[in-house]
Amino acid sequence: MLAMLSLAFFNSLAFGQVQDVFVLQVAFPQLTFSQPVGLCEAGDGSNRLFVVEQSGSIRVFQNSPATAASNVFLDIRDRVLFSGEQGLLGIAFHPNFMQNGYFYVDYVAANPTRTVIARYSINLTNPNLADKTSEFIIIEIDQPFSNHKGGQIAFGPDGYLYVGMGDGGSAGDPLGNAQSLSTLLGKILRIDVNMPSSGLNYGIPPDNPFVGDSKGYRQEIFAYGFRNPWRFSFDYISGMLWVGDVGQNRIEEIDMVQKGKNYGWNIMEGTLPYNGSTPGGLESPIFEYEHSLGNAIIGGYVYHGSVLVALRGAYIYGDYGSGKIWALTANGTSITNMLLVSSNLPLSSFGLDQSGELYVCAFDGRIYRLSATAIPEFPLLMPFAVLILLLLVVAVKKRFFPFCTAEPGNH
Repeated sequence: MLAMLSLAFFNSLAFGQVQDVFVLQVAFPQLTFSQPVGLCEAGDGSNRLFVVEQSGSIRVFQNSPATAASNVFLDIRDRVLFSGEQGLLGIAFHPNFMQNGYFYVDYVAANPTRTVIARYSINLTNPNLADKTSEFIIIEIDQPFSNHKGGQIAFGPDGYLYVGMGDGGSAGDPLGNAQSLSTLLGKILRIDVNMPSSGLNYGIPPDNPFVGDSKGYRQEIFAYGFRNPWRFSFDYISGMLWVGDVGQNRIEEIDMVQKGKNYGWNIMEGTLPYNGSTPGGLESPIFEYEHSLGNAIIGGYVYHGSVLVALRGAYIYGDYGSGKIWALTANGTSITNMLLVSSNLPLSSFGLDQSGELYVCAFDGRIYRLSATAIPEFPLLMPFAVLILLLLVVAVKKRFFPFCTAEPGNH
């Protein structure tokens, strides 16, 4: 029995963790937020964090556990439609923010209900305050229903702005938006905010997949066939685009998204048929899970920080409904998914600080971080584990087989 237990212990070390190695800890004990749905840094080396509150505010503070207060960076509650899945949903700082002071937001507005992507500027005398009067609307997209808004925006390694758009809502995508190339709903968009053209407040990157199309396809589309890509991110080492697409009744999925590809909704839900026969040419998710494990995926980030060494290179993501957090590792066709934490928290988003360390937003108003409690990785403890294993094997041998000794000729 002892030998079996030691082997189980040894094997758990070999896979880089044992049960309850990781926990969520409150990162900023003196701070709380209202419906935090996003966290990021500005790329300016200031070690500040910005938290998006769904009602229409962005708050800023120094990245320190001892921080006692946050400041209002931007308050546009008067122009944000906040209800259910609607509200202020995303923020992205321009790659040249230190020079131009620009950042971008994604919010839902009313009358008519629409998604607004807008640019704001920093206050010229106070770096912790945005100029509310500087709003410059990049694009507006009409919304037919009150849910499935997507909301993530991010600059890719190519310098273009990527926008996650849900299918427009209701259940089952009744308008067929995700598969229609004549609408921007149910898509990942890719636009150039630096070079406006054709009477627009943005430009179309020349290598977007539907540039020059004569069928009425929207040239802003980068990829399509999404239900509600609530959170996506770029791996800043590989450049790969990871998307967590929220499912309908059965499946939550993770996609590694490439230009021009069709990711299946509403023909497929994950790898399962949803609506009619399954045609060719659809991209399958890299990973999926059923609703017995959770019911609303929260896309995360590939971790390259220095604190959680055992998780380097893994895609860390979670689920709103179950509060679970996993680490997904992809090596070619080999996929490993490992449960890190079962928190029971209503998770809403993940974020990175300027050092690449990971944070978790939850609707209890707190910002959390993952911490390793013990035995976070195998290599450092390998000699100790081998010694424990050998000692346990020797003890078992002496207890149950006392007639066997190490002396030659005495068997």
